[in-house]
Order: sequence, then structure tokens, then C-alpha cells
Amino acid sequence: MAAAAIVELPRVLPVFAVSGAILLPRARLPLTVFEPRYLALVEHALGAGRLLALVQPAPGGVAAAPVPGLYGTGTLARITAFGETGDGRYLITATGITRFRLAGEAEGRAGYRRVVAEYGPFAADLEAAAEVADQASVDRRRLLGAVGAYLARQGVALDLVKLEAASDADLVASLAMSAPLSPEEKQALLEASGTLERANLMIALFEMALLAESGETLLH
Repeated sequence: MAAAAIVELPRVLPVFAVSGAILLPRARLPLTVFEPRYLALVEHALGAGRLLALVQPAPGGVAAAPVPGLYGTGTLARITAFGETGDGRYLITATGITRFRLAGEAEGRAGYRRVVAEYGPFAADLEAAAEVADQASVDRRRLLGAVGAYLARQGVALDLVKLEAASDADLVASLAMSAPLSPEEKQALLEASGTLERANLMIALFEMALLAESGETLLH
């Protein structure tokens, strides 16, 4: 099923490049669009299947990046909600379809970039059961404890009732997309193989951050 679906996906994608923002398959991301190039991108996408790509800008030190200035993995998304403001901005919601590898760059349009997508490495994203493919369950207590403790030190509280009612996949996706992490850490979460690996990576990141803030060390 995934192989057939891949054939139907566009090979060339317009790129919405946002630092620190990732979108996972089946998750939703609200975006406020105001730059002229991205206003043009959205207008084009609305007339072309409502599809666009979310890719983080990459620092110059990223090794062997197939497209200069962009990380090598992004997410194909569909615009599932659209609105306009009175001052010329667009308010959209992008819903993730599948991740992809950047295989090259196509000619840009109206100031925005376009990339060539390779979907094969993430074919599992298109499987209906992909979000429950992990055999082991997420350590929800440890994950919520680490993230909650870190955010509490920043004066931010988690909505535990809402999060505890979510499935493992939805919980991990929500935290991965909204957590206050660096672009590099966000990219690592995007590229994780699945829900369990993504959850374990977040646990490690936030537990290390808590140790660093407390002045403790992992070495004894």
C-alpha cells in the first residue's frame, strides 16, 4: 500500500522553511504566514493539491547536505485549514503526511525554494498502522516527568489531563513539536525511526538538561 501511495506523491515540493519547527506524520501545525514569498507559496499550494513541505533551515556546518542551507529530511504536508486576516496574513494549519529525504533542488518560484523529494526511506509513514508499529510501549511516566520538571523550572505548566488522555503516538508527537528544544534537537526528533525512539530521545534530552541545570554530572 505504501509503495503505491508513494508513486502518487509529488516529486517536486515548495518549501516552507521554519527554524525550530517540525511536523510529524498525522500531526497538525498551525502557521501564521506573512512573508511575501510564503504568501505566494501558500497561494500556489492551494491550487495544487494543497501540498507543501516543511523543512528546517540548516546551519552552514551541516555535513553533506543535499540542498545547501536546508536539513536533509523534511515533511510533506497538506493545508487542512486556511484563513485570512485583515492585514494580509494567512492563518493555515498543515497536517503531516510523510517525511522525505531531500534529493536535490528545483528552480524556485516567487522567492520560495523548491526541492526534489525522495519518499522511499520513510515509506512506513504512509502505513495506516505506522503509529502503533513500535513493539515496546513508551515510558509515559518518565517522559512526562522529565518534560514537566524541565518546563516547571521555566515557569510553564503541562496540561497533564489532556496529555494523559492521548495515545502514545499523539503524546510523543505533541511534545516533540512543542518542546523548547534547539533546531538541531528538533531535527533529531523528526528523523527518529518511530514513536518509541522519539520518546526515549526526549527523555534523554530533558533529563540531561535537568542535570546540567542542577550542576550534577552523569559521571561518578
